[in-house]
Amino acid sequence: MPDLLPERFYRDPRLAWGAYAALAVLLVALPFLVDAGMGRSWVRILDFALLYVMLALGLNIVVGFAGLLDLGYVAFYAVGAYFYAILASPQLGIHLPFWALLPLGAGVACLFGVLLGAPTLRLRGDYLAIVTLGFGEIIRIFLNNLNAPVNLTNGPQGINMIDPVRIADASLRRPSEWLGVTLPGTHTHYYLFLLLTLAVIFMALRLQGSRIGRAWAAIREDEVAAEAMGINTRNLKLLAFAMGATFGGLGGGLFAAFQGFVSPESFTLMESIMILCMVVLGGMGHIPGVILGAILVTVLPELLRYIGPLQEGLLGRVLVDPADLRMLLFGLALVVVMLFRPQGLWPSPVRARELHPDNPDLVRQEQEALYDAER
Repeated sequence: MPDLLPERFYRDPRLAWGAYAALAVLLVALPFLVDAGMGRSWVRILDFALLYVMLALGLNIVVGFAGLLDLGYVAFYAVGAYFYAILASPQLGIHLPFWALLPLGAGVACLFGVLLGAPTLRLRGDYLAIVTLGFGEIIRIFLNNLNAPVNLTNGPQGINMIDPVRIADASLRRPSEWLGVTLPGTHTHYYLFLLLTLAVIFMALRLQGSRIGRAWAAIREDEVAAEAMGINTRNLKLLAFAMGATFGGLGGGLFAAFQGFVSPESFTLMESIMILCMVVLGGMGHIPGVILGAILVTVLPELLRYIGPLQEGLLGRVLVDPADLRMLLFGLALVVVMLFRPQGLWPSPVRARELHPDNPDLVRQEQEALYDAER
């Protein structure tokens, strides 16, 4: 995993393993630290941050690796969520187990990814973005109206009373005892999401370093040249859509089981834009950057909720509605970052070199890499 830590850590394996061990301890203790310091609602926000990390890594395959602008990614999220909700709720009276529905939902989302990718193979740039945007809206409207003549999705009211995740007959929505410790539902969901997020990160890293990942990078840089070099661009673009959609479907199933309720309002165009913001803000094509972007975009709007009490403490009353002001500040922060860091907050070294070819640190790293390659 060559990109997860700064270069100096890999010169000394003990330093790298020490960093990984410290990170593992921090991740295990994090829900308890956050619960004690900021309250249990912030543990729930951590759960959503992990969910969005999975979604952002899925979109990163399509946008960051293969260079295909997808504005309808939320459709795959919705497919996974509704697939789980319909088959694990009183809606149809079916209650299939979570561990069977989760991979099936990811598989159905993968199929939808192929269905979207197939007719858009010849489209690029803005035209591809418009078609994918339309696909996302079609799915949302479809879910909104599929309550007649057969009530499958319950229309705008959505589906509630969705079955929770169960492990060894223990519902993760209720406090449960693990290894002699009683954990609240938010904590057990955190550990489940963390395990699945690590699995998604592992798969994304393996894909990036594989021949398929290098072929996606070639298509992203110059599709005509990639095709001239013998790369089957059609199949690889379809594969990018399918893999990205699979992660989206996985996230959707987890969302439905975690929330216990889904409705079309959870899968609007704004949700697609926010997931795209996570990828662009962190650094397109760079997995650690995308993880950072997902965490920031999830946590920052919640932190800005404290603007209301802050106004009251400083000015004696609330002058501007915190709900409006926090989104304004959030948008402003995104604009400032894009103006001063167009490559993202944590871009890949290759992307950083492309935008700042005269940076002495990057030039030195490139020279060291060439020297290592020659040896």
